Amino acid sequence: MKNINKDLANAIRFLSIDAVEKANSGHPGMPMGMADVVTILYKNFLKFDPKNPGWINRDRFILSAGHGSMLLYALLYLTGYKSVSLKDIKNFRQLNSICAGHPEFEKNSGIETTTGPLGQGISNAVGFALAEEILKSRYGKKKINHKTYVLAGDGCLMEGISHESLSLAGHLKLKNLILLFDNNSVSIDGPTSLAVSDNYQKRFHSYGWDYININGHNFYEINKALKKAQNSKKPVAISCKTKIGYGSPNKSGLASAHGSPLGEDEVKLVRKKLNWKYSSFVIPNSILQEWRKIGKKSSNRAIKEQKRNKKIFKENDLVKQSMHLIKRYKMEYLKILKPLATRKCSEMFLNIISNSKLLIGGSADLAGSNNTKTKSHKIIRPGNFAGNYIHYGVREHAMCGIMNGLSLHSNLIPYGGTFLIFSDYCKPSIRLAAMMQRRVIYVLSHDSIGLGEDGPTHQPIEQLTSLRSIPNLNVFRPADLIETFECWELALKNKETPSVIALTRQSINPVRTKLDKLNKSSLGAYEVFRSSNRIKLTILSSGSETSLACELSHKLATENIYSKVISMPCQELFDMQSEKYKKKILNETSLVVTLEASETSYWKKYTGDKGLNFGINSFGRSAPYKKIYDYFGLNSNEIIKRIKKKL
Repeated sequence: MKNINKDLANAIRFLSIDAVEKANSGHPGMPMGMADVVTILYKNFLKFDPKNPGWINRDRFILSAGHGSMLLYALLYLTGYKSVSLKDIKNFRQLNSICAGHPEFEKNSGIETTTGPLGQGISNAVGFALAEEILKSRYGKKKINHKTYVLAGDGCLMEGISHESLSLAGHLKLKNLILLFDNNSVSIDGPTSLAVSDNYQKRFHSYGWDYININGHNFYEINKALKKAQNSKKPVAISCKTKIGYGSPNKSGLASAHGSPLGEDEVKLVRKKLNWKYSSFVIPNSILQEWRKIGKKSSNRAIKEQKRNKKIFKENDLVKQSMHLIKRYKMEYLKILKPLATRKCSEMFLNIISNSKLLIGGSADLAGSNNTKTKSHKIIRPGNFAGNYIHYGVREHAMCGIMNGLSLHSNLIPYGGTFLIFSDYCKPSIRLAAMMQRRVIYVLSHDSIGLGEDGPTHQPIEQLTSLRSIPNLNVFRPADLIETFECWELALKNKETPSVIALTRQSINPVRTKLDKLNKSSLGAYEVFRSSNRIKLTILSSGSETSLACELSHKLATENIYSKVISMPCQELFDMQSEKYKKKILNETSLVVTLEASETSYWKKYTGDKGLNFGINSFGRSAPYKKIYDYFGLNSNEIIKRIKKKL
């Protein structure tokens, strides 16, 4: 038994060694060190199906230590996934190969999530495990009952996001979550003792986790620990004491095995030491067939289960189902037309759709400020997952990483709230959601100096520009209730693009006064007011400044300076419109000005050097918000002076 396990593990090791060597780039040390652990995991415990990688009730295997990506690619090839061939492995880290330098999510491939930024996979795994518990509470154990395994290294546990995520997992008692800690005590710079002296066992116990210490190269101990973890009442961390670069005579246990090819001479020595008599990329048929048997055996078990949960998910159009209620709210609002904060408008929209089984809400300890929680939401609590709202605590980064996991698990639609300023904590996870094309929604309130007295530490300036620079992310900044509803509709309908909905703390005057059949925000920008048929000036604005832009247009008209106001709730959607439409919006007048209480450089693509950009290019101030607007010259009188001078 020991010999076959060692042969199976060595197949992983040498595919990893050879791929890194051929690419002259990569991280061989972790796959060499953890090969024994994952061999036992796949052989004796993991529930998976190479023929149907997207099967809903499969166990999830998340490689948080994504630099060791060859470990995952080797496992997928060896167990018979069609997504990864031997040719792909030979093209490791080459253009358009599925075997990228770090795992990149591809649906139904066996690669469950994009990892590489350390710690992200841990937060994703918490999201996967949480999604499983939510669905289990709805559909029962017979249909949904699986585990999430996450392989993390020393670096993952150094990252702050790991603390946030592991703490919440322990609090929620996610007993279906098992973390495999590659405890090799080595990082890129050298031994981890250079920077870390944590007592990991005490750390995990403080989170409410079980913790098991094993020799990561002892098959009996590996099997025993995984078996024990199956029935734990808590999440479990298995500390696998391993040697990075296992089998390398001169580099085993050293940082030199971490992130560089071993070198031709050392590879020969590893082959000799591990008694691997085969040339590069050759897996003898006897060993390959043993791996394929593991894949086939798991597939046969899976087929029986798949019949039970085949029809669990049926995508429903949340907006379409609620259209009559959405229309009613709009009509009631248009009768009153009172000033409202857009965070309140967002809450009104959520009130309509909060009973949906697909939508999972939450906030990073700001539910009352973000207005993300409605009266009909039911709270997910420790050990009780029959709800649809998560209190993430003050854990913005973990919240966004967990939402990625919730989204990747099935067709749940997560949204989470914090202040726009704290998107800086969230950006790595938001960026990965955009990369993976996930429908994740970020409700970011207190979106400008309009939040007032909390001052410059809480007043976002450069955050909108930072978010708008992320590819495949829609940044919505609605101007009133109608636009807020429209932006939410667009965020829910777009299945391959995450969305930011930036919302005001302060009440703002409405700009839309009639009901339109068309969702105008879908155009990204549209004309909301015109003071004459013949105009000299185009004013582009977003969010709370759109009502100010309308005020400007009215005042300029009294001086025979006529203009149009363009509301631009989403630059990304506007940039996707036809050239004809963009010219209609931007090229009617020689002077284009922009107005937004944030950093101005990103607006210059619409104005060029000849236009005017009104905004803020320094940090804010602590004062009542109207006084701050005046301080920065963002009032109609100051802006009109500069426009007249320019004209």
